[in-house]
Amino acid sequence: MRLAIFDVDGTLVSGRSTEKRFIAWLLRRGHLGPLQLLSAAWFVVRWFPQFGRHVFRKNKAYLNGLPVILVADEARHFVASVPDSEWIAPACAELERHKDCGDRVLLLSGTLQPIVDSLCDRFGVDGALGTECRVEEGRFTASPPVQHPFYDEKADMLASICETYRIAASEVCAYADSRFDLPFLSKVGHPVAVCPDRKLGEWARSNNYRILEQAVPKPVKL
Repeated sequence: MRLAIFDVDGTLVSGRSTEKRFIAWLLRRGHLGPLQLLSAAWFVVRWFPQFGRHVFRKNKAYLNGLPVILVADEARHFVASVPDSEWIAPACAELERHKDCGDRVLLLSGTLQPIVDSLCDRFGVDGALGTECRVEEGRFTASPPVQHPFYDEKADMLASICETYRIAASEVCAYADSRFDLPFLSKVGHPVAVCPDRKLGEWARSNNYRILEQAVPKPVKL
């Protein structure tokens, strides 16, 4: 039995990031008001000196004041609304293959924890680790996230993941799509590039690692 770890955005789901789409979802449903929008704007000013160009990825202050229960419920409805055409078929097939083989399967993504929790239920996998935001009295705050699996932080989480699942990193299969996943992928025994960007694709080809691409429908001849 091995452990298979899947990124989410660009790996299992195509198009815009799930978090950006979830923000639009919350806006349409009337959950983001002046408090949330002002909190997000102030976060950029307050935390840019520390986070630099990554401040926008760290910015979850748009959740400020929202009840945790409400966001979790909205995340479930949001994930259920993702059309079949936006799932990346080869990666989803690999996920199901790992399950059929009896492997443990984990989602690891910088998207919000309520989103990966809903995806965990959707795919029936063993666990999900996403961005955890600070909570006080059942509501989200505007503070920086307490856990954010992105870039080096994602790579740093691998040791504790392997300890939790009692498996060596050499036995881990990991699927991801971005150059920002390189520090993480380089630590596992079986990295797989899914619809990779240029830098990740070059790295995978130079090391003879597997690459999965989304099939492009062939034009119909009339």
